[in-house]
Amino acid sequence: MSTDLGPWEPMSVEEVAGLFDRLTTPWWIAGGYAIELFVGRTFRSHGDIDVLLLRRDQAKVHEVLRGWDIHAADPPGTLRLWLAGETLPESVHDIWCREHPDGPWRVQVMLDVADGEEWVSRRDPRIRRPIASLGLRSADGTPFLVPEVQLFYKARGARPKDETDRAAALPALDPEARRWLDDALALTAPDHPWRAGLV
Repeated sequence: MSTDLGPWEPMSVEEVAGLFDRLTTPWWIAGGYAIELFVGRTFRSHGDIDVLLLRRDQAKVHEVLRGWDIHAADPPGTLRLWLAGETLPESVHDIWCREHPDGPWRVQVMLDVADGEEWVSRRDPRIRRPIASLGLRSADGTPFLVPEVQLFYKARGARPKDETDRAAALPALDPEARRWLDDALALTAPDHPWRAGLV
């Protein structure tokens, strides 16, 4: 994938896990790959790969990707170099990373809020859940974001790829996950068409 901000050659899930597995703080594969890890199969192409970290652990990006060219999306749509030691403002949610300045982008890190042991949605602080319940693990142990939270984020844009991800994940969602997603959408987008398939 190529953007106005340069080309993407995303790392594989295995490559990302090889880097981030050294962390002792929580991290999760997110985005479309999280949905594929949940359903256990590949069903579409991906232009990038996303990793979710808690905002309080943002400095870990520089530890894991020491020596990389790391940029903050500040404001969205504009990238600026992010140096180790700088605390990103709350307006920055995305970090683009590549091995060197002339190379393609390889991984995107997203930051989410935590309040003690609770994850708090950056879109609506009423949407919360225990951090310990935010992830699952694939057969090889790779942590990934639970599908109901990932679909909650995807529901906002509902792009064609998000619709594809929803269609793949929905049959495998258990009643508790369906209920959580429906409750979250009821608070934030009560007329969202995805709710019809959850109840």
